[in-house]
Amino acid sequence: MTEILFINGNVRFPITIDPSVWIFDDRKVDLTTYFTTPKEITSELAQYTEEASKHWDREIREGAIFPPVNKSVARFEKEKIITGTFGIPFLPFLENAEISSDAAHVEIHTEFGITTISIKEAKDAILGFSIKGKPLKEDGPVHLYFGDGSNVNNPVRYIRKFTIV
Repeated sequence: MTEILFINGNVRFPITIDPSVWIFDDRKVDLTTYFTTPKEITSELAQYTEEASKHWDREIREGAIFPPVNKSVARFEKEKIITGTFGIPFLPFLENAEISSDAAHVEIHTEFGITTISIKEAKDAILGFSIKGKPLKEDGPVHLYFGDGSNVNNPVRYIRKFTIV
């Protein structure tokens, strides 16, 4: 089984994806809670502005002090990574590939055939890459979950590439 995925077709930039490095990506989401908790909709600019504002206010009040690293927090995060079930939004990869404006569908090529979904569904999709801290070697390298969670118990498996048509 190959661990590398491709996004090609009606895109400006074909992309090669390696899901084995996503465990270190800050965009990862916990799949055990992702589909059951309500989502807060905030723009990246608003989030950045709020975080920068908090940081600026703290530096004005306290000066540039680097907080000590809390070892128990670091240990908890490490444990979470080792035992967690994670996915990553598909949208950033589609944006980086720069889908053509006339594209209508995404073909998901698996070992057993092709599944076709709309561009909107693909933009909302989550690519699962880890279950209980282990990469998806048997039926992976990724599973595709629809953004609404309708296939949370039966995601698209054995994915090899995505073709934009």
